[in-house]
Amino acid sequence: MTKFVLVFGSNEAGIHGAGAAKEAYQKHGARWGFSYGHMGESFAIPTKDLDIQTLPIERVQQYVQGFLAYAKGHPKLNFKVTRIGCGLAGFSDEDIAPLFVGGQANIYYDGAWKDLLTDDSKFWGTF
Repeated sequence: MTKFVLVFGSNEAGIHGAGAAKEAYQKHGARWGFSYGHMGESFAIPTKDLDIQTLPIERVQQYVQGFLAYAKGHPKLNFKVTRIGCGLAGFSDEDIAPLFVGGQANIYYDGAWKDLLTDDSKFWGTF
């Protein structure tokens, strides 16, 4: 069975209290107070700031680019990307999914993004 690193939307305060962030904290090794990066079997990408206000899309894009570089540098890991920012942060799938275009073969996306990404993208289901 393939193990996956759960990629979830976070906030810059590292408070993982709801949605996929709570799941990552409770079951996938995300650490309270850590807002970005690989922890346990999770990878946090902030979509909200320290005051839990939604970040500008350009800032989210910078975090996503960092994640894509990390995934490229770790080809033996498989990443399961949730619909980061499309819940509590208030972004639409159309806002966020295109930020992941150019991802590599070890990244699997939420099935809700199937029509928004390239034909060679892989999908895992939905959260």
